[in-house]
Amino acid sequence: MAQFKSKAGVIAATVGSAVGVGTVWRFPAEAQAGGGAAFLLIYTAFVFILGVPLMLGELAVGRAGRSDAIGAFRALSPRTGWWGVGLASIIVTFLIMIFYMVVGGWMLEYFIESIDGGLYGGIPEGNHDNFFNGRMEEYVISGYSTLIYAVLFILINIIVLLRGVQKGIERMSNIMMPMLFVLLVLFCVVSLSLPNAGEGVAYFLNPDFSKITAETCLSALGQALFSLSLGMGVLITYAGYYPADAHLTRTSVTVVSMTLVVAILMGLIIFPAVTSFGLTDHSLGGTALIFVTLPEIFASMPGCHVWSALFFLLLFMAALTSTISLGEVMVRFVQDRFHKSRNAAVWIVLGPMCILSAVCSLSFGELEWVKVFGHSMFDYLDMISNEYMLPLIAFGTCLYVGWFAPKGLMRNQLSNNNALRTPAATAIIFILRYLAPLAIIAIMI
Repeated sequence: MAQFKSKAGVIAATVGSAVGVGTVWRFPAEAQAGGGAAFLLIYTAFVFILGVPLMLGELAVGRAGRSDAIGAFRALSPRTGWWGVGLASIIVTFLIMIFYMVVGGWMLEYFIESIDGGLYGGIPEGNHDNFFNGRMEEYVISGYSTLIYAVLFILINIIVLLRGVQKGIERMSNIMMPMLFVLLVLFCVVSLSLPNAGEGVAYFLNPDFSKITAETCLSALGQALFSLSLGMGVLITYAGYYPADAHLTRTSVTVVSMTLVVAILMGLIIFPAVTSFGLTDHSLGGTALIFVTLPEIFASMPGCHVWSALFFLLLFMAALTSTISLGEVMVRFVQDRFHKSRNAAVWIVLGPMCILSAVCSLSFGELEWVKVFGHSMFDYLDMISNEYMLPLIAFGTCLYVGWFAPKGLMRNQLSNNNALRTPAATAIIFILRYLAPLAIIAIMI
């Protein structure tokens, strides 16, 4: 059975699965709406108090089951219906992949257009805002270039996945994750050196507790689940490739900590840059931040092409490490359930994506008239997966691990069959049994 070769590879691949473009553009928007550091404090509490136990639950199922997301549950609890939790994670992974490949294509397109100068060609003096709104209309919303780049991004995923777990996923993660953190630190240093950057830092790090409401707390909890890739089958699948002596608790804490660091660094990049250039009235959320506000900032800096290319390279790598992990969930499923070779499984999974993601890429333009319950195809897939299916799957995982898994599963996996001390095992099991399910129910409501 394939395994990650090194402990560094385990960490890099797992962090890569969690750190995606959602953390990059969703966290600043949530922090802005939730009172800056006030939201950050609540988010931090959730990622450690709930995120770590939930992650450990999925890792325990995955390493003990040593199979795909369905097979792991079947191996641990045969002749029961708990494999349905794994099936749900397979379905949601497939849905997320359809629109995430489109997002990756946007990042790839803006990266290439930054290098060749197309993104900033013909930019007028002064009124950059309308110019980049037009660029977003041209590159993201309308036209067939978004289709072409979505397919190109899928082909890059195919190349990596065809190379396997060690030579593909692990090697890519070992290269891209250090590069991503280097670029984050570089942009953080540049942003903090801008004029009036202190105002942005103060805006981000001074807590405004007046903005804290029940909705803010639930938003922070939802962001914690989303940013850690919980409920997607990724951690179950990846844990099946972990060596038997991998320290699950240390791994989960490291992954959660590094994901939190990425969120904080993004706040220290975005808020100083936006306030420094007097763009505080601009939206920090959604596509406007990435494709309008930030290019406008880069256009006002010397060497705008370089900074823009580096930033969209960062986003491209974040998107690629996430889609690779999603793709691996499906590939492992096809291999184990249908007994296909890896090469065949990769093409079976990602071949149809070339059509499905291409169609989804046109949902803001040529196919805007196609609605699913009043939503575009892209928005509907995003909503149904993130707002409904992921919390349900996380809830099912909590119930299984907390109450119905084989006796001693969590303690045996956390201690590597009594080779390690597990002082936190009792608290982790308590959270999975009681606290986490109640919190997830709150999100669902």
